[in-house]
Amino acid sequence: MKRHNSYHPKLEALFPIAQGIAATFEKYMEVVIHDLTQPENSLIFIAGNVTGRKIGAPITNIILETLKQKGDQAPNLIGYQTTTKDGKILKSSTIFIRDDEGKIIGCLCINFDLTDFLTCREILDFFTKTEKGIDNNNQEEKFFNDVNEAMEEIVQSVLDNYPTPKKLMEKEDKLVIVRRLDEKGVFLVKGAIDYVANILGVSRYTIYNYLDEVRSSPNLNIIL
Repeated sequence: MKRHNSYHPKLEALFPIAQGIAATFEKYMEVVIHDLTQPENSLIFIAGNVTGRKIGAPITNIILETLKQKGDQAPNLIGYQTTTKDGKILKSSTIFIRDDEGKIIGCLCINFDLTDFLTCREILDFFTKTEKGIDNNNQEEKFFNDVNEAMEEIVQSVLDNYPTPKKLMEKEDKLVIVRRLDEKGVFLVKGAIDYVANILGVSRYTIYNYLDEVRSSPNLNIIL
C-alpha cells in the first residue's frame, strides 16, 4: 500500500522487495519504507501490519536520533529490540537508503513480531528444564539393561577416574577404590564382591576386609 505520489526511484524500487519480505513471514512481519525528506509524515509504503501504523505516519524516535547524531554517516541498525504500544516485542532493523551522492534519502525498516516465539520459548524452557544430578555431585544418570551391566559400568568408571593404573595399585589405592564403589552402592549387587576381587586381583576375603576397614573408619585418612 502506498500513496499516489512520486518518490525517489531508489525508494520506489524497494516497494516490491518490501512486499516480498512481508509476504514471506506473513502475520509476523511488517516492512515499511520512509521518505526521510519529509520526516513529519515519512512513511510512504507499508507491507504487513505489526505496529498498527498507516501511510503518512512520522519517522520514529530511533531513526530521528540516529540521523541527528550521525547525519549521512548513520550506520544501518540491525536486530534491535523494540516494543509496540500494545505490548508486542519486535526484532527490528533499519537500512538507510542513499542517493548517488551518498545523502540519506530514506530507509527500509523491518519489524518482526517475536511475541509468539518468546512465549513458545518460555514454554519449551519450562518443559525441558532439568536439574544436573540429584545430590550426587551433578553426575549423570545412566540407564542399563541389567544389574550386572550397571555394576561393571560403575566399577570401570571408578577405575578410569583414578590416577593410578590398576597394575600399580597398592593396598591404599585399593582401599580408595573399594570405598568409592561402596559409596556408589556397588556392593548391594549380588556377585559384586567376587567381581571386584577379580578386577583388583585380590581374594573375595580381602574385599570383605577392605569393606570392614573403610566402613569402620569413615574418616580414614587415605592418601590419593
